[in-house]
Amino acid sequence: MFSLSAPFSTYLPFLMIFENFVIAGCYTMIASGITYGIWQNRKAGVNPVVVTIALIFSSCALGHGMHSFGMLGFGEWVRTQTIFDLLTVAVAIRFVTYYESFGVLAQIGQIAAANVELESENLSLQEALLKLKKAQSQLIQAEKMTSLGQMVAGIAHEINNPVNFIHANLKHVEASISEILDMVALYQTHYPQPVSEIEIASEEMDIDFIQSDLPNMLASMKMGTERIREIILGLRNFSRKDEAAYKAVNIHDGIDSTLLILQHRLKTKEDRPAIQVIREYGNLPLVECYASQLNQVFLNLLANAIDAIEEANASRTQEEIEDSPGQITIRTRSLNENCVSIEISDNGGGIPDNIKNLVFDPFFTSKAVGKGTGLGLSISYQIVTDRHNGQLECHSIPDKTTDFIVKIPVVQDVADGVREVAESALRTSTLSKQI
Repeated sequence: MFSLSAPFSTYLPFLMIFENFVIAGCYTMIASGITYGIWQNRKAGVNPVVVTIALIFSSCALGHGMHSFGMLGFGEWVRTQTIFDLLTVAVAIRFVTYYESFGVLAQIGQIAAANVELESENLSLQEALLKLKKAQSQLIQAEKMTSLGQMVAGIAHEINNPVNFIHANLKHVEASISEILDMVALYQTHYPQPVSEIEIASEEMDIDFIQSDLPNMLASMKMGTERIREIILGLRNFSRKDEAAYKAVNIHDGIDSTLLILQHRLKTKEDRPAIQVIREYGNLPLVECYASQLNQVFLNLLANAIDAIEEANASRTQEEIEDSPGQITIRTRSLNENCVSIEISDNGGGIPDNIKNLVFDPFFTSKAVGKGTGLGLSISYQIVTDRHNGQLECHSIPDKTTDFIVKIPVVQDVADGVREVAESALRTSTLSKQI
């Protein structure tokens, strides 16, 4: 037990012993760090200057350690200290001979700073490359949709004129044929026994059948022209040219027109029954958006749902397909006064967990070569998030279902100069039906 009243000289030897152990420990840590660095970079070559520095710190650590043990009474270790001291001197002399390498040591900090700057520039280049890929994919898809929109609009316009002409004249044809049939009936009433020549001709043309069937034929033709006009209207809605401004539109019209474009893929085929489309529409307000771009999102999501169902059917038997046919469900609802949700679900087998987080990456696709570019979902994500300040989410249960949920504001936060109000009145409907 030390006394506080004892002179300082009493504690001095112990302080010196402690000091030497601390110094030895510090030298050991430095030498260990340098040695570890040499080992980690051994493939790039070993610098003799660095090795010499490590040896200096190592010998200094051993020398101070032996000196401490000598002060503790281990006299025979003093001679070992002398050996390590001599080794320190020898290594130090060797270090001095590397005078031409001192410049290299002085540049270590500059090289480290240059490496940091190079890594920063590399990250910037990678970000620029990613942005370039995204921009390229946007340009490709924009050009594709522009060409498709122009083609659809052109076809709709060319078909619309003759169909309108036929549809308008069917009313007059119907009236004229009705009058002719009335006249024939009047003749039959007043001349029940026509001459033989008229009787023979009447039997050959089956005038009774014509009189009963002709009104049905006209009704079918009228229904057909009305159906064509609906298709044309759907095509025109799909190919809206309002890219310069937000426009308040009925979301349901866009979905219906998109389904019209994909109708041929939904119908019954030789290897499967028709894909059922269930529409569960809520009461939505008019939504400000780029209508044609939002229709493109619906087209991509619905086309992917159809692809998933067809891919799942490829591994199922005909009986399994008939027992559980492909089904796409579209649900719309208002989340709050300024946000709507459009959910598109399918039973096409879901998305594996290991690729679920990659579905929105540019050029990523799980489809076979030639069946997908990997741009559809990436472009859709950018349209929803960047162009409409919304969200596009993917939820999937592997081997079961996949849900894509689009959430967009009802009113966009833009200047009034780039906002247009839709001419048509709000048409909302709540229904659940199958195509």
